[in-house]
Amino acid sequence: MEHGSLYTHTQNGIATLEFYHPASNSLPSDLLQRMVKSFNELSESKEVKVIVLKSEKDRVFCAGASFDELLKIDNTKDGVAFFSGFGSLVNAMRKCKKPIIGRVQGKVVGGGVGIVAACDYAMATEQAAIKLSEISIGIGPFVVEPAIRRKIGVGAVSELSLNPAMWQNAYWAKEKGLYARIFDTTKDLDKEIQILSEQLASYSTEAVQHLKKVLWEGTENWDTLLTERANICGNLVLSKTTKEALLKFKNN
Repeated sequence: MEHGSLYTHTQNGIATLEFYHPASNSLPSDLLQRMVKSFNELSESKEVKVIVLKSEKDRVFCAGASFDELLKIDNTKDGVAFFSGFGSLVNAMRKCKKPIIGRVQGKVVGGGVGIVAACDYAMATEQAAIKLSEISIGIGPFVVEPAIRRKIGVGAVSELSLNPAMWQNAYWAKEKGLYARIFDTTKDLDKEIQILSEQLASYSTEAVQHLKKVLWEGTENWDTLLTERANICGNLVLSKTTKEALLKFKNN
């Protein structure tokens, strides 16, 4: 389980992509790469009309970058490669031909917020609070920031990123546009995701694909932009301040 797990199941045109990592569903580079590969394959699959992205367990949807892997990075090349993994995942979701529904059952941190923002439609439980903690460890949410800003705007990104210790609750995230709907329980969440998935799967595939392209207009430069942002993070992660902060977070 060092690299986490990833499962895909398709039924009646609905593909469920489920990831898991024992460290609060954090994302090491290997798992990021497998997720990119899966989205690319599902995008081209004739059997798939809609994708549901979910994670295992209840408390945390995604804790973002793997602290264990960040601590091991000792050169710029490896740092850039790691953060490019988040850029590649956001871009794979952006370019995926099929609409992606995010099932957010728990807390979301850092890069995980970017992944939720890269979904075309996200629904969550009341437990799905969010925060961007990167600046507190000397990095910054640079790679995922474009996806988050596209959903919630510059003001909300500033509020999140400049107050990295503060959680914003699920209703705040809905008000800003990250979540479309909030539910009391995962049972209610799953019921509504099933309904929406079945509806989307019944619509014209061509029309849905054209709609997704329209909704993502203006992001055509992200292949280059997110690589540039990964370079920023790849250099910052080598600083003494960042290494000390990571160790402190890990040991708490």
